[in-house]
Amino acid sequence: MNQINAFGNTCLARITPLFFILSLFFVTTVQAQQTKDPDVIGRWDLTVEKGGKSLPSWLEVQKSGTHTLIGRFCYAFGSARPVSQVMVNGGKFSFSIPPQWEEGTRNMDFEFEANGDAIHGTMVYTDGQTYNWTGVRAPTLERGKPVVWGKPIRLFDGKDTKGWHTDGNNQWVVENGILRSKKSGANLISDKTFTDFKLHIEFRYQQGSNSGVYLRGRYETQIIDTKSGEPEPLANQFSAIYGFLQPNKMMAKDPGQWQSYDITLVGRTVTVVANGRKVISDAIIPGITGGAINSKEGEPGPVFIQGDHGPIDYRNIVITPAQ
Repeated sequence: MNQINAFGNTCLARITPLFFILSLFFVTTVQAQQTKDPDVIGRWDLTVEKGGKSLPSWLEVQKSGTHTLIGRFCYAFGSARPVSQVMVNGGKFSFSIPPQWEEGTRNMDFEFEANGDAIHGTMVYTDGQTYNWTGVRAPTLERGKPVVWGKPIRLFDGKDTKGWHTDGNNQWVVENGILRSKKSGANLISDKTFTDFKLHIEFRYQQGSNSGVYLRGRYETQIIDTKSGEPEPLANQFSAIYGFLQPNKMMAKDPGQWQSYDITLVGRTVTVVANGRKVISDAIIPGITGGAINSKEGEPGPVFIQGDHGPIDYRNIVITPAQ
């Protein structure tokens, strides 16, 4: 009997540490599973209040590895640029990025907090001044049902600019059925707004010129004099969704020739056919591009034609909206 008790006590002495180790492992695993990613992770539609103007911007924050936060940021102009690290300190987040097209040489410094679907913070601009900004979580824009297309609408009748307005002094004219901006000036914006659509548009640029077609007024399909046959098309060149999506082949023609885009936008999913070639296929647009009319991605938006970057001609602008 004493031998049995001794054996039992020995087994118990051996099992107890093992049980403790297993329990500790279980608790640690549960705690790890319960650890929640910070609310800041995701994509955000921002509005920066600067100099009496509300400037649309965009921020994405994501995890790199187990705990490091990185991201991308797009200001009111220019393209989305990488954020090498988003720092965390006492529930507040911050990052710093060098200037892109902004005047000055100092970095732009951001500090902010996120709570649920809201975000707010400050930006120290390249002029050293501090500005406030707020934001909301960007919508997914997923369509629940298949698209049913409506009737095509001719946005430009070849006679005048009825149905359009500008964001400044108007330099756009109509000559021989062609919509022309002969010099840099105001952007041209359709009066009508749209959600999902198919767009056909034809354009012609001079050597060295630059324009763009903004889908819903927020996502720029780049139009720029680009050398045909470039081996590695870039996300800021012809037929790209500026700063985000690069074409799979450079289809640009020489300056002075008429060219065309056929663009389908459903939610965030875009397909671009440039001069008869599908160069972007069912790709997701992450967020607004520089120069967007606003950051309200969940709302319908206009067709917005860039006229502030050089001479440009357009014709045959036809949109087929979703019902």
